[in-house]
Order: sequence, then C-alpha cells, then structure tokens
Amino acid sequence: MNSPKRYEVIVVGAGAAGMTAAISAARQGARIALLEHMDAAGKKLLATGNGKCNFTNRVQGMEPYRGQDPAFVLPALHLFGFEQTLSFFRELGIFAVEKRGGYFYPASGQAVSVRQALLWELKRLGVDCFYGVGIRTIQKQNGWFAFDTKQGPFRSRCCIIATGGKAAKKTGSDGSGIPYLTAFGHRMVDLVPALVPLQGKQSFLKELAGVRADAVLSLFADGQMLFADRGEVQLTEACVSGIPAFQVSRYASYALKAQKSVWVTLDFAPDLSRDALKEYFQMQRSRFADCPLPAAWGGLLNQKLIPVLLKLAGLNEALSLKQVGRRDCERLIAQIKGLRVDLTGTKSFDYAQVSAGGVDTREVDPQTMESRLVSGLYLAGEVLDIDGMCGGYNLQWAWSSGWVAGFQSGSAKGKR
Repeated sequence: MNSPKRYEVIVVGAGAAGMTAAISAARQGARIALLEHMDAAGKKLLATGNGKCNFTNRVQGMEPYRGQDPAFVLPALHLFGFEQTLSFFRELGIFAVEKRGGYFYPASGQAVSVRQALLWELKRLGVDCFYGVGIRTIQKQNGWFAFDTKQGPFRSRCCIIATGGKAAKKTGSDGSGIPYLTAFGHRMVDLVPALVPLQGKQSFLKELAGVRADAVLSLFADGQMLFADRGEVQLTEACVSGIPAFQVSRYASYALKAQKSVWVTLDFAPDLSRDALKEYFQMQRSRFADCPLPAAWGGLLNQKLIPVLLKLAGLNEALSLKQVGRRDCERLIAQIKGLRVDLTGTKSFDYAQVSAGGVDTREVDPQTMESRLVSGLYLAGEVLDIDGMCGGYNLQWAWSSGWVAGFQSGSAKGKR
C-alpha cells in the first residue's frame, strides 16, 4: 500500500475559491496540496462575464448576496473585500478597469489572464496541484483528514472544501463535494439553479423571440410579489432571459420547487405612468386619427411587441386610432405595463451561472470559515448557502471566503 502524501492543508476544488484559499494558506508558510477532479484548474472561471471576467464590484455589503442568512458574508468581506481584492490581483499583475455600475474587469478583457495569474502564484508558492483526482472519501482520523483517492492516499491537518455547487457541470461544478460534507454531518439547503433563464408557458413567446427591451420584471408567487429588477429583458421562444430574469431566478426556483403558482410581469414602459401613456395615446390620436393602431406605439415599443400586446388586449390591428375607445386604450396600457408570463420552471443547472443553496451557514463560523461541526474543516465559495447577484458578486464571495479559509487554516498549521 502506498504511503500517504502528507500536507498541512489540502484544498479540494481548484476553482476561484479553491485557488485563492491555497494561495492564502501557502502565504502563511503551510505546505499545501490542491486536489481537482477535472483535468485543469479554473474552468468555470473562464466562462465568467462571457469570458471577460467581471471579478468584483465597487458596491459591497450584504444587499447583493442571498441565502438564508446574507449577513454571513460581512466578516469575510471586511477581512478581504473590494479593496483587498484589487490589491491582491494587482500584485499578480492583473490591472482592473471599471465599467458600468462599478463592475470591474481585468484590463486584458480576458478571464484567462486571471486564471493564469492565479496558477503562476500557486507555482511560485510551491503548492502541489493534482488534477484528475477521484476522491472516494474524506474522513477525520486521529487528528488527520484522510483522503482515499484513485491516485492514492493523502493526509492533512486541515481541509478546505471549495468544490462549488451544481451550476455548469461541464466545468467541474457538479455537486461532487456534497457527499463529503454530508458525511461530516453538515445539512444542505436545497440546491437550485440561479442566474438562469426563466421558462414561460405562453405560446406568444414564440412570436416575441429575439425581442430585447428595457423593462421592469416583477416576480410573483401565489399572488405575492417576491422581487423586481430593471434592465434589458431578452425573450426567446420559450424563456424570459436577460439580467432582470437572472436576478429573480433563485427566488423563482425555490417558489417553483415549493409548487407555488409563479409568474412574472413585464413593464415595457418603466419610465411612464399609465396616465402618461394615456396622454401619449391621446396626442397620437389627435394628430394621426386615421393612422392604423400599431403605428401609434412604434416610437415607444419594440415592433415585434406591438401585435402581441394588441391581441392580448383584444384589439384588431386594422383599427385606426379614432376607432379606439377609452376602455380599449386602458386594456392595451395594462398589457404594456404588465405583460404576464406564467413560469413552468427555469432552465437547468447546465444553463445556470451559479446554484443557490449549499451548506447551512449556521454550521460555519463566518469569521474563519471553519466548520462548527468538525475542527480543521473549512468551507469556501459556492458550496456554502450564499449566492450573489449579477455584477461580480459571486466571484467576490469566492475570493473573500477562499482567502479567509486559507489564512485561518494556514495559520493553524501544526496546532491540531
């Protein structure tokens, strides 16, 4: 039988959180191994920000984060937040550029440059990286974490689990770390797709495929509004997509899982009240009384939207403006301000940018990322019940939680 490879800290998962944790621990002078079941590190990182890597955001706090206890993020953000993140990557040669809304990207505009910088730092620090590692079990035995793998046994004083959730299986984020954590007694908050398109029931979506429009999207479950967001909504043959849909999707996923009646409404004139729309229509009618009804709205709405909204309002496209009465106008405005799409689901984990849910944060110390159940076990990143909005927040959580877990475990070398 092979003698186990021994380390002070072993990090499981070579994604954003895992690589950061390994770097942080190694900077404390600990001997580190990084175990990854894929054939390379940071595959999911390459897909972030459409390959451009929106890696942080100037606006921080608990508001952009979700979970059963969003305030869990605050200690880690205090220890390694926005400014520390910029400084960390600047040390690695990554210069940041700020774009809309406080979003930060590498000046190269490429996620691959961020991954390469992390890999070079792992190499510089002497971290042993093992790829294609099939871990069968992780157990705590006589003060050591014992790893039974297809590549042979490993041992470590501390263990960091940073295996991600279930989003984007092809990048390695496939839920494979969950059995290790449940074996240690940790409770999982159900994992659901987040930052993902919403699947709609109505057949009119086929007619609206390709529409992109500024709108307020509001999510309802059993008649209660859960969340709303504004931005560019994108419609496909079967889905409502775009950032507003992504922002509400984790709430939709949980509501659908609870078998609630779930729908969204789309306000395609977010800057205009219903009264303002009535005035707009009256102005158009006074000038162009004989004009066909669709033409009255051409300066306000996407051309593909108009016939669908007219049909839903029970209005014939052949009507002229002078033939449309007050109640007809009100029905049309109701559709413009609140087109309803009933949801049948969300797209699967394969299409999600992240998963919501994970290890119950009540079982983890937010100051250290150490398990409250198992001494020497640390958790970082998406494996925890924390997910962020669009805008660099999920990567910020990976950097922050990974850094804290690595610092604490690396500082604890030889003390266990």
